[in-house]
Amino acid sequence: MSLSLVRISRHEALKRFLEEDIGLGDVTTVAIVPPDQQAIGHFVAKAPLILAGIDVVIETLTLMDEGLVVQNRRRDGDAMCEGERAASVRGQARALLTGERVATNLLQRLCGIATLTRRFVEAVRGTQAKILDTRKTTPGLRIFEKYAVTVGGGINHRFGLDDAILIKDNHIRLAGGISAAIEAARQHESRSHRFEVEVATLEELREALRYDLDAVLLDNMSPKMVRQAVACVRAHERGAGIVVEASGGVTLDNVRAFAEAGVDWISIGALTHTVPSVDMSFKIYPA
Repeated sequence: MSLSLVRISRHEALKRFLEEDIGLGDVTTVAIVPPDQQAIGHFVAKAPLILAGIDVVIETLTLMDEGLVVQNRRRDGDAMCEGERAASVRGQARALLTGERVATNLLQRLCGIATLTRRFVEAVRGTQAKILDTRKTTPGLRIFEKYAVTVGGGINHRFGLDDAILIKDNHIRLAGGISAAIEAARQHESRSHRFEVEVATLEELREALRYDLDAVLLDNMSPKMVRQAVACVRAHERGAGIVVEASGGVTLDNVRAFAEAGVDWISIGALTHTVPSVDMSFKIYPA
């Protein structure tokens, strides 16, 4: 997806998020806060974290108040300590109150993803392995969550199904085997797409290597088995040009072992599908 399309999609998504929360109107704020009251808001880290999504937060609040003034902000990718401010903004008090929950929810979620990703990246530092995300994202939040992975130092795998050919276990079962699946895909492929095949055993790997592939995905293999699979790929006549990816069962405790087994990529669904949000607060005061 192009950068311009991402920006358009992000803008439209933020409007939908606000509409979902506001409904017919913020009845509490309208009842209590005068329309001309100004306020200052501070986004504060309540735990150590990697900042991600501060621009998204500002865009969200600007949708509520076009005159919003950002008085200071940290940059995405910054490591922050408990008590530090990620940003301070000044604007209409009603706008800050009404946009507070959407903005804070997004910031907490994205910081959680970036923080966990950074921990995985640090765990494999010094090896050739790169940390990648997956498509196990929250529906409607993919552009945000995948962005947070890059802030943490990770790399995006497929953004969507149109990005690459990736033959997985269900495709293989439905096609009647790895060879049948690869041959069927070859008839419809565009060479502009990366061609990758998932394998679960060394026998499946050897069968897949009979074909011209860009990458192989080693699914739910132990680090020891991954090392054997990497050796098998590198011994192949085209092995030097094939990306070897490991996925499944990867944790912070064992990711180093997978990296040292010689893989190029380690894809981790937990970066986005089970990551805990970090604790952030948005404190609002009269201006």
